[in-house]
Amino acid sequence: MEPNADLIPIDFLPARVDVERRPDGTLILRSPEPPKPLARSVGVFLERWAVEKPEDVFLAQRAGDTWRKITWAETRRQVYAIGTALLARGVSAEHPVAVLSDNSIEHALLTLAAMHIGAPVAPISPAYSLMSKDFAKLKSVIDLIEPRLIFVDNVKPFERALAAIAHHDFELVSSDNFSTLTQTTDAAAVAQAFADIQPETIAKFLFTSGSTGYPKAVINTQRMLCSNIQSRAQAWPFLEKEPTVLVDWLPWNHTFGGNNCVGLVLAHGGTMYIDGGKPVPGLIETTVRNLRDVSPTIYNNVPRGYDMLVPFLESDAALRRSFFARLKIILYAAAALPTHLWDRLEHLSIRETGKRVRMTSGWGSTETAPQVTIVHFQPVRTSVIGLPSPGYELKMVPVGSTGKYDLRVRGANVTPGYWKRPDLTAAAFDDEGFYKMGDAGCLADPDDPAKGIEFAGRLAEDFKLMSASWVHVGALRVRGIAALAPLAQDIVVTGHDREDIGFLIFPKHGTDIRDPRIREHIRRGLAALRDEGGGTSTYAARAILLEEPPSIDAGEITDKGYINQRAVLEHRALLVEKLYAAPVPQEVILLASS
Repeated sequence: MEPNADLIPIDFLPARVDVERRPDGTLILRSPEPPKPLARSVGVFLERWAVEKPEDVFLAQRAGDTWRKITWAETRRQVYAIGTALLARGVSAEHPVAVLSDNSIEHALLTLAAMHIGAPVAPISPAYSLMSKDFAKLKSVIDLIEPRLIFVDNVKPFERALAAIAHHDFELVSSDNFSTLTQTTDAAAVAQAFADIQPETIAKFLFTSGSTGYPKAVINTQRMLCSNIQSRAQAWPFLEKEPTVLVDWLPWNHTFGGNNCVGLVLAHGGTMYIDGGKPVPGLIETTVRNLRDVSPTIYNNVPRGYDMLVPFLESDAALRRSFFARLKIILYAAAALPTHLWDRLEHLSIRETGKRVRMTSGWGSTETAPQVTIVHFQPVRTSVIGLPSPGYELKMVPVGSTGKYDLRVRGANVTPGYWKRPDLTAAAFDDEGFYKMGDAGCLADPDDPAKGIEFAGRLAEDFKLMSASWVHVGALRVRGIAALAPLAQDIVVTGHDREDIGFLIFPKHGTDIRDPRIREHIRRGLAALRDEGGGTSTYAARAILLEEPPSIDAGEITDKGYINQRAVLEHRALLVEKLYAAPVPQEVILLASS
């Protein structure tokens, strides 16, 4: 970090928290800021901006060398036409709208129209159709929700997937015949359906990753979405002062992109530039091109995305100038940002603007739509996920003597449950009605809770070595990626009931894993991690560079690029055995003796 450079000034809610301490060591954290009234539904925001700024651009999507743009007034007009068509087709919670393809203007219009008439939309990971070999997850999802209408942007890439679910009775709509949904408008019928929406009306079905079975359909209500919008607005008052402009690729079938990012623009009358790029070779260049064209006010991404973007920012002056021109916030989520990326982004900000851009994070899940905590202060470490934002209660239950807490949440942001799975719903809540997130956390400073909560990984990921020492996987993963930079794209930590820790390393694209120089770089990185101190539970003694990228079908990776530790260990159990085999196989890189 660059302590001598000033931070870009921004209007944040002061960092304060009320703490209830119970005799068993449990903490209940709440914001002292009382929550303000919620909108009845997200459609309220569309109605507002269509009147207040009808000719301003709401959605934009690249079309060749230009941007196809749609204003707030035109969005409302098309939402009413599509809403008319959906009412005529009997779309409902029992038979919702499903979307199989990526983000697009048509995807957005269909989503807004369904929610405007009180019918859910179910965005489904395109990977289930385009990257899967057996379509098992797609079939399970369609069996569960029984959609009345399915949208794909372009039919041809989805032909095999559509054939796998052809026994279901649904209408297929694509960009080619999308106009069939906009031919007539019954404004009175749509207005009446909109007036009938209540906070508990289901807005979306969003699906869990399915890493431990088939994906579950998480009910997202209008109350959940509106609660997130209001709570964030109170934590970040600056949002009311300038329309938000996003250049965003995050997939709408995930809560980060579909709820957080779209909701941010929708609520505050901003503009969403739909980025067709992704943080993978061959597509990151699309993101770079878009960011040269458009200067965001807030930039959201996952650590993998920043890892791909930073080299372009460092080498491209025009991109750097556009990116930082009006940037207020860099937000990362889904995992902690490795320190080397934080430092490089700060350096770039200072180089371009003379000030440090605000680096923030937040934390939540599909079941919380997503926000629970948000950073509205300068964090002491990259793993700090903020404080509970107004209206939410965070219960922290001690986990043995590990120093960690089991994190649980209660508030208007929390799902009523899983669609058609009352058993899973009942198991997800404790006896006080707190949703059990499955994540671990701790106070960044036990003597000053206002310094925030620090994310400490998934509870199910941590394990003990044979020495009975606990290995805290989340923190070690972040340190490991930093120590092995720039070669490690991601790391999976091994060592349950073994004498030492190992790393399964997903190398960056194009890495020659047989190059002796690469192996020596890894060996030096392992030594640097050991030399930080802390004992055998804080570094890896062995590693393997993986040839095969993470598999969507096996649940090893999500659309956002988040690696599922448990799924990788299960799917690659033979590689784990090889990592610890004697004699040591050639592929294994051993840490040199100190």
